[in-house]
Amino acid sequence: MKVLVTGATGFVGRHVIPHLLSEGCEVVATSTNVEAAARFPWFKQIRFIPYRIKPEGDSQDLFAFFDKPDAMLHLAWYGLPNYKASFHFDQNLFPQYYFLKNLIQHGLHNLTVTGTCFEYGMQSGCLQEEGLTQPGNPYGLAKESLHRFLQALKAEQSFTLKWARLFYMYGDGQNSNSLLPLLDKAIREKALVFNMSGGEQLRDYLPIDKVAHYLCRIALQNTVEGPINCCSGQPISVRRLVENYLQEANASIHLNLGHYPYPDYEPMAFWGDNRKLIHLLTSTSHE
Repeated sequence: MKVLVTGATGFVGRHVIPHLLSEGCEVVATSTNVEAAARFPWFKQIRFIPYRIKPEGDSQDLFAFFDKPDAMLHLAWYGLPNYKASFHFDQNLFPQYYFLKNLIQHGLHNLTVTGTCFEYGMQSGCLQEEGLTQPGNPYGLAKESLHRFLQALKAEQSFTLKWARLFYMYGDGQNSNSLLPLLDKAIREKALVFNMSGGEQLRDYLPIDKVAHYLCRIALQNTVEGPINCCSGQPISVRRLVENYLQEANASIHLNLGHYPYPDYEPMAFWGDNRKLIHLLTSTSHE
């Protein structure tokens, strides 16, 4: 199977590509920077086509431009992790819709797009795909809107749409200002104190390698469609996550709890219901 991966050099994309290659897929990858892509060990095993999504859309046949893939895993999204900026509408929402619509109109039949747990908004507890989406920040609202646009497009075009809602991830290539990369830096520098929030918030975390594996399984099947929570289904407090991380690193650092306020764009306790994902992993024939 030939799979097109957008956002190939991003946090998720760089991990997805090796998984697709291990499954025997032919990978066509794209991002804006060929020099950045060339630094990855998988670069010589794929076909890389540099491309930047155009704000006004593209008049050329993008399905042919990307060598007519059998499936597409769309990871590209500019400007993260700034979740509260209006550019998610101005620079992402409509350009991405035009981009995906072009591919679908010219022949793409199998599309997987990454969404976000922020589509659920300020709802607490275990979040199910069938529940309401109530995004409370521009990023979540833009992602939810793109999902709705693509659902509406299905009335005109025949294609399979899988919408993988990502929760919290950690691992190699993560933004350096995220919690665990900052903790890694403190460990390397042998810091005595680590500043963080109160740590009482409950979240749903997965290592990035497992996220990449799940995304490949989602993309390479057509049995389960629609929104799919890509998550662990197991809530953990941020404090416990940090304490476990320190224990595994055999590091001793005093946690300065309450130094930072809790984010105002997410509830104190939420995690994903992963039963749909588990059903997909256990019921599809793809191993």
